[in-house]
Amino acid sequence: MHGFLPELRHNPAPGLSIVIPAYNSEQSLPVLLAALDGTLPHLVTPFEVILVNDGSRDKTWQTITNLVQVYPWLTGINLMRNYGQHNALLTGIRVARYATLVTMDDDLEHPPAEIRRLLNKLDEGFDVVYGTPQQQQHGLLRNLASTLTKTMLQTAMGIEAARNVSAFRAFRTYLRDAFVAYQSPFVSIDVLLTWGTTRFTAVEVQHSARQFGVSNYTFRKLITHAFNLITGLTTWPLQIASWLGFGFTAFGILIFIYVIVRYLLNGGAVVPGFSFLASVIAIFSGIQLFVLGMIGEYLARMHIRLMNRPTSVTREMIGAISRQVDDQAGAGASEKISSMSL
Repeated sequence: MHGFLPELRHNPAPGLSIVIPAYNSEQSLPVLLAALDGTLPHLVTPFEVILVNDGSRDKTWQTITNLVQVYPWLTGINLMRNYGQHNALLTGIRVARYATLVTMDDDLEHPPAEIRRLLNKLDEGFDVVYGTPQQQQHGLLRNLASTLTKTMLQTAMGIEAARNVSAFRAFRTYLRDAFVAYQSPFVSIDVLLTWGTTRFTAVEVQHSARQFGVSNYTFRKLITHAFNLITGLTTWPLQIASWLGFGFTAFGILIFIYVIVRYLLNGGAVVPGFSFLASVIAIFSGIQLFVLGMIGEYLARMHIRLMNRPTSVTREMIGAISRQVDDQAGAGASEKISSMSL
């Protein structure tokens, strides 16, 4: 299956879909799937798990292929290349079949047993529930970058719950209708969810230590993600640029008035303070370049969107959803042949 994945169901059936982006996780996936197999049947039925291989460089896809043979409720999606965690999540979200959707990481930091807490909180009338770790388990720089990213998310989302954003989240699947036509390489699932609801909340959950490898979210990647959030999904930088321009214009007018007054008071004498004026000119020049650069960043992103670059492209899909698509295609062909024979 190439290109985009079909939208299987406009009104999802009752049940639970779990979407997990996978990147270089050949070691952790068998352990994670075994834990899910021991938890989900006692939690809700029906259920499904969607693993999205985001261009892994190890044997992750081969591992997913093997796991599909073991678990009949598992679907594997193999992307053409690495698109990023949120792009991979969006791919899985768009094909999920059930009414409640949970996203989690592939590194075993999100215990499957904690899914129950998210679902219980969701039943209280919320549309999105985040599983917030009881304590941060990363280094100082990583935590600082994470805090900055969440601050930017709060600006982009416009809700207080953004402070508790986590990759471990549960939400109503019908929220995807709010961004069904979204097509851009810059994706933030959390911002897209705000397009459909404002009923967000969070609940503290246990986070386990990472058992295999190291986190793919480095300090640099988190800062880049924060910058993409600011310029890709908000107009906040342009508003800052406008206020900076207004503020320094007013400052320049005050300096001009000051020069005129000194000129009149000194009877035409040369106004001292050339160094000060030169510094002010340098400040104005720097602000102009900053504003032009910000406008240029937005123009570049508009250019990218006008190219209609997809959020992701699928190489192949295997497992439960793939079998359903094949069955639906076969049934459709049979009905067409029957009608032709009549």
